[in-house]
Amino acid sequence: MAGGQERILRRRIKSVQATRKITKAMELIAASQIARSQARIAANRPYRRGMQRIIYEAASSDPRAARKMLATPDQVETAIVVVIVGDRGLSGPYNSSALRAGDRLVHMLQHQGTRVRLVTIGKKAPAFFRFRGIDVAQSFTGIADRPTFADARLVASAVAAPFVAGDVQQVLLVATRFHSAGSQSVEVEQLLPLSMPTDLDVPTSTGLKGYTEFEPEVEDLLIELAPRALESEIFSALLEGAASFHTSQQRAMAAATDNADELGQTLSRIMNRARQDSITTEIMEIVGGAEALRSGK
Repeated sequence: MAGGQERILRRRIKSVQATRKITKAMELIAASQIARSQARIAANRPYRRGMQRIIYEAASSDPRAARKMLATPDQVETAIVVVIVGDRGLSGPYNSSALRAGDRLVHMLQHQGTRVRLVTIGKKAPAFFRFRGIDVAQSFTGIADRPTFADARLVASAVAAPFVAGDVQQVLLVATRFHSAGSQSVEVEQLLPLSMPTDLDVPTSTGLKGYTEFEPEVEDLLIELAPRALESEIFSALLEGAASFHTSQQRAMAAATDNADELGQTLSRIMNRARQDSITTEIMEIVGGAEALRSGK
């Protein structure tokens, strides 16, 4: 009995050790990807800030024209909801948090009487929403891990065309924002109509008015800038989502590696105890046999 239990424990320990090698390798790979993702976010930040500043200056120079492109519509009959998740799992709460937020947003809009067109980015999203009876109008896969600006342009063209045609009055985005290596949060933001940037370091006075001349007119300029701004915001969300995914996966794999170490130590103690019990039993049998022989003589 003890020998069979020892063999079972040895197999379990080998299985745990093999799993630990996998989780440790995934932890190291994710850690190396975090720095690369942060560098891409930092490289993209000047372009995004510049685009936001142009929109801010244009809106400040002609608020009446800007209201048509920047204001939230009074009545939204149809809205597009874009949900960004990962193409892979084993990343802790990264996918589930964004998916639950997207599910809540869709149900809230439907409760308000708004028709929803759902656009997903990442392989983990379509099955989740279809299981809950929510149709996915369009799905993009294979771009969440290492997104490019061409990927962002492809997604932007898919969601901007219905808005420009008037079939959709609002485009909303559900994505995980990367604040730092220790802080990420799922946020819902409006992509179209364009939102006025709230975190720019610009004067609150009307000092910008008259400082910049726009040609063509502000309204035409905003119509031209809208697709570019949309591409910039989607690309930023994809970059921050990738960084958040790698950070969450690194933490999850580190926890899995620690659990594997702890489980391996526990199984080793159990195996050693079982081996000691087996040795003690054998010694007792030998001593008992020797005593029996001595008594017989």
